[in-house]
Amino acid sequence: MFGICNLAIVPLRLEPSDRSEMTSQVLFGEHFRILEQSPKWSLIELAFDKYTGWIDNKQFRTITEIDYNYLSKGPAVLNADLIEYVTATNNQLLPIPIGASLSFLDHTGINIENYSFEGLKTTGITGKNNLLRTAFMYLNAPYLWGGKTPFGIDCSGFTQMVYKINGYKLLRDASQQATQGEALSFIEESEPGDLAFFDNEEGVIIHVGIIMEDNYIIHAHGKVRIDRLDHLGIYNIDTNRHTHKLRVIKKVI
Repeated sequence: MFGICNLAIVPLRLEPSDRSEMTSQVLFGEHFRILEQSPKWSLIELAFDKYTGWIDNKQFRTITEIDYNYLSKGPAVLNADLIEYVTATNNQLLPIPIGASLSFLDHTGINIENYSFEGLKTTGITGKNNLLRTAFMYLNAPYLWGGKTPFGIDCSGFTQMVYKINGYKLLRDASQQATQGEALSFIEESEPGDLAFFDNEEGVIIHVGIIMEDNYIIHAHGKVRIDRLDHLGIYNIDTNRHTHKLRVIKKVI
């Protein structure tokens, strides 16, 4: 079985329960494979990054395998504004966040609500220099474990969405993203848009941010913010101390 998210932002949970931890989110228009199903919950695998979790059966619509393959192979069309609206035939408006997928709107077999969209779209691959322009759109977004939107986002959700909006694929979690790209030996080798990863005392990758010019970094820590980056890690400009220990810098693009 296969499905598509027909609501703005839906929690993806670790276990099939409303009380369970939210590990990620499913944004409007994202499609997925249904791996397992109970009367109330479905275990799904997102097509974009193969991330799995449980979603409430009332918060998506089913689609056919043909529709799933169509969306998986076709070009991704995404909302490029912070928040926009899709309009149903009864003139009801549904707000959708930046990065929501609009790929299904032109496919009559999938567009169940006959939604239309008149906002700003983006599709295809942009230049690496556009990554930071997108990142700045999330500035001051509150930190939210599992979040993927300007209304709440975590560190790896932030980097994944910035890259996704510009046509690049990152995996969901920081530890997964650290397996992608080419490792750099020194900060001086990095370019704006490269990723910096940070670990804990056990050596586990727990944080990621996007490198800017002049040894600055934009990342989600309490909120999406800009701090200094040096060979030790992230130096918080508000508390005047290091908050994250640098592990590796990766060039994905």
